[in-house]
Amino acid sequence: MIRVLIVEDVAETRRWLSGILNTAFEACEIVEAGNVRDGVALGTREEFDLALIDLGLPDGSGLDVLRHIRAARPATSCVVTTVMGDDAHIVGALSAGAGGYLLKEQMPESIGQQLRQILDGVPPLSPSVARRIMDHFRLTGPSAEPEETLTPRERDVLALIGRGLRNGEVAHELDLAESTVASYIKAIYRKLGISSRAEASWHATRLGLATRPARTDPC
Repeated sequence: MIRVLIVEDVAETRRWLSGILNTAFEACEIVEAGNVRDGVALGTREEFDLALIDLGLPDGSGLDVLRHIRAARPATSCVVTTVMGDDAHIVGALSAGAGGYLLKEQMPESIGQQLRQILDGVPPLSPSVARRIMDHFRLTGPSAEPEETLTPRERDVLALIGRGLRNGEVAHELDLAESTVASYIKAIYRKLGISSRAEASWHATRLGLATRPARTDPC
């Protein structure tokens, strides 16, 4: 059973998303919120596996919901579901900690398939959004190649977070303190010029690290 919070102001769209979720997952408990206030209250008070968050809400931006949930409940996977597919909104959401970005213009079957991939640690991204992210990094990525700037241990950490592992799981895999893992992730984000795990996963995949077994030698 997975618990999902839908933060969406249009009742018809909430029903549409609920239908997709019930088809995508065998057992799914869905809780709904129609505005920022209720989304923040529910998302920070209760444990959810997944939160689907619209950006345009009647009392503010869905990014505020996203930031509050990420701060209070980091285990919740926050995925933006919106009609806004421009660079500013995509980068803003990823920078705020979104673990995925899905456009409502997609077919329901496609959205459901991408949401199921979360269970395998794959960030759900609409194809057009993935292309925009790739274009963004081609234009604004670091001047030095990540292969040259990341240390071996940083590459190990990137490989694991690219597979969807959380800090504690990475620490266990590499026999490190969780605080040390956090320091490595901070260094990785700085070197790659990124600010979210969705972006880190994209880089890990691009570098062929996401499916690579972790190293066991020290840094």
